[in-house]
Amino acid sequence: MAGALVRLFFIFKYPFESVDSFYYRQLANNWLYHHVYGLFINGQLIPADIRAPGYPAFLAAIAAVFGQSGLAIRLVQCSVDLGTCVMAGALAAEIAPMHFRHRVFLIALWLAALCPFTANYTAAILTETLATFVTCAALLCLVRALRLTDQAPHTNEQMNNQQILPATAMWFGAGLLTGIGTLIRPETPILMIPFGLLLLWRSWQSRQMKNFFLFTAWTAAGIVICLSPWATRNAVTMGRVQFLAPRYANSAGDYMPLGFYSWTQTWLVRYRDVYLFPWKLYGGRISPGDLPSSATDSPRERATVVELLNEYNRVPQMTPSIDHQFARLASERTRRNPLRTYVWVPSARVLSMWFTPRLELLPVHCEFRPEKTVPWPRQTNFLFTSSLELAAIVYIGLGLAGAWRRRCISIAVALILFVVIRTLLMTQLQTVEPRYVVLCFPVVIAFAANAFTGWRTARIN
Repeated sequence: MAGALVRLFFIFKYPFESVDSFYYRQLANNWLYHHVYGLFINGQLIPADIRAPGYPAFLAAIAAVFGQSGLAIRLVQCSVDLGTCVMAGALAAEIAPMHFRHRVFLIALWLAALCPFTANYTAAILTETLATFVTCAALLCLVRALRLTDQAPHTNEQMNNQQILPATAMWFGAGLLTGIGTLIRPETPILMIPFGLLLLWRSWQSRQMKNFFLFTAWTAAGIVICLSPWATRNAVTMGRVQFLAPRYANSAGDYMPLGFYSWTQTWLVRYRDVYLFPWKLYGGRISPGDLPSSATDSPRERATVVELLNEYNRVPQMTPSIDHQFARLASERTRRNPLRTYVWVPSARVLSMWFTPRLELLPVHCEFRPEKTVPWPRQTNFLFTSSLELAAIVYIGLGLAGAWRRRCISIAVALILFVVIRTLLMTQLQTVEPRYVVLCFPVVIAFAANAFTGWRTARIN
């Protein structure tokens, strides 16, 4: 009930829709009412593949039952997120010592129910709530699969063996969930990397490599089964086999400003600059006055960038000529300071994604130094911003403490690696957004709950 009240607060107080929400709803409605998975372009319904069909299918199912209601979507997402809270508790119990599991489950359940950083996305018509639910379910399934694998015999026994069959079914289920998650967020398969490595290590240690190949094959089969209809549709309708959604959410033949993105990856670390630069590329004007000092290394370089932005603003449109010059600037900046591009900027992006107050869905200013003369509403925003920042520090701090306590547990190490790998991968995108790590919060909460247990715990493989 407490978790539902937190989510209902965001749903009724701060409902949110973005440009992405418009595309998702249009894809869902066209699929439901016109039986075409596509978008209206110049008055004509054209098949599209810019978004995978997972979240539009979710929206279409809700529309088929409840009609065109944004409130219905948000209430269903509220229920989905409460399910994620329960699974976060189960995940926390899986990595806790046996005699602490019930208490850890309850602590994680409370932490998840009251977490504002997942609750606020139930009010947004975006993929995060559904993707977090499926990702958490897949992680829980993988953890259970590894538990069963430890008890499985050699694969030279019959497949109907009472031990190996449940393990195989669990790995297959993990593959199905990963495939479903990939249809929602294309980067979902990365959660298989740490668990696949752990399975390989355990199989090698126990000299049961047949188990590794068997379980890997069934997991891959689950993923392929989910993605094959989408790839087949793309082959038939779009003329190309495509299992994943495009990285830049673009249609075939669209020009992508990769040079400009390479340039921003040498300096862009703040969410504020995402609004001012990458998101203005398609028809918006970019103000040279918004350039931060970190975007250039010298007055001459700054003059070059200003000239390029002014040239872009004349249309405004990113042409291959302008984009090529930005690519040259990016190459020069990287050559002068490779550590900046490959270490310092990604590190700053990690801090930005994890430790921002997460106000991107809320009509609240992020102002940490309010003047004394500012009226009370602005002061309230400051307090609200500070409270969210403090909450982020508490959740992440407890998560780190719990991860340290469970560092000797191999399954816990796999969960830690999932968070690390996903975070590092997200730093390589063209923007830096706090929502990129929302899918990691059930794992953070699972470890945070384990921070409340004793330091002296038995080692669990």
